[in-house]
Amino acid sequence: MLGPESGVSVYVLELAGTDDAFATAEAAEVLEGVQTVAPGLATAQTIAGLDRLAFTHRASERLAGSVATVEDARAALRAATIDRARTSAAVRAVDVRGTTGVDTQRAERVLGAVLVDAGFEIDLEEPDHELRALFAGERAVLGWLAGATPRGYDRRRPTDRPFFQPGSMDPMLARAVANMAGAAPGRQVLDPMCGTGGILIEAALVGADVLGLDSQAKMAAGTRENLAAIAGVAQPTVFRGDAGRLPLGAGTVDCVAFDAPYGRQSPIAGELETLVADALGEARRVADRGVIVADRPWHAAAERAGWTVTAAFERRVHRSLSRHVLLLR
Repeated sequence: MLGPESGVSVYVLELAGTDDAFATAEAAEVLEGVQTVAPGLATAQTIAGLDRLAFTHRASERLAGSVATVEDARAALRAATIDRARTSAAVRAVDVRGTTGVDTQRAERVLGAVLVDAGFEIDLEEPDHELRALFAGERAVLGWLAGATPRGYDRRRPTDRPFFQPGSMDPMLARAVANMAGAAPGRQVLDPMCGTGGILIEAALVGADVLGLDSQAKMAAGTRENLAAIAGVAQPTVFRGDAGRLPLGAGTVDCVAFDAPYGRQSPIAGELETLVADALGEARRVADRGVIVADRPWHAAAERAGWTVTAAFERRVHRSLSRHVLLLR
């Protein structure tokens, strides 16, 4: 792994949740050079856009690494070149997902002593620098905290929106879907089955321009209300429309993301097949990247519509429901 000794900054990402492949895939759509390196940890070459991520908690600029013992971490820290002003610091040690059994309090004391020897004053309340000591699997990684992602997803729960309908996607997943689709400042995101607007809300909050359709007028109106109240979109462009017959020209949006109807929402299986196939085809016509979320993997339909499925994930909601997330290019 590259680090300060190579002259190239490498950042260590502390991943959220338990599905590292999913968290890494989200991060890879926003940051550069992302790869999983240990349970709950990934690395990245940049952290511009870190604040947009849902399934990453923190990023630290890597200082040193070792095997996952306190003694080896101490030796690695002693050998590291520290280019920080010797002001105040604190050490926060983490046994990531309980994978190492390391005594984190002892790790903080031992590593803190190394920093004192190097000229730092320990300040646990308001330190100028925070050294993250991350023990994961067989690896320990030490790094200076560089940033943390805003959370607040619990304050945007679907039930707290002005307009709510059962089955709405939780905002943390909606943010990840928006990011995976390519939502970013200056990009336009289309959700042709917007429902109550969960994906569009999160896309708007990361700075994207949003466009929504729904076959039901009450859903379109509800999404407009939610976008205005939660994301601050003054005049949301959301209207009643058919996802299988989009009133848009070819290649007119940057990306598409939608949560397809689930089987129990359609009385006739053939109707659902046609609906999703038509929506995928139209999505491919107007954009060159997208994400579909559904209660089943629509690989074949996506490929028939001209998409390539670049990644697929299954996320369990409860015993009788899993959401399948397909990245389309």
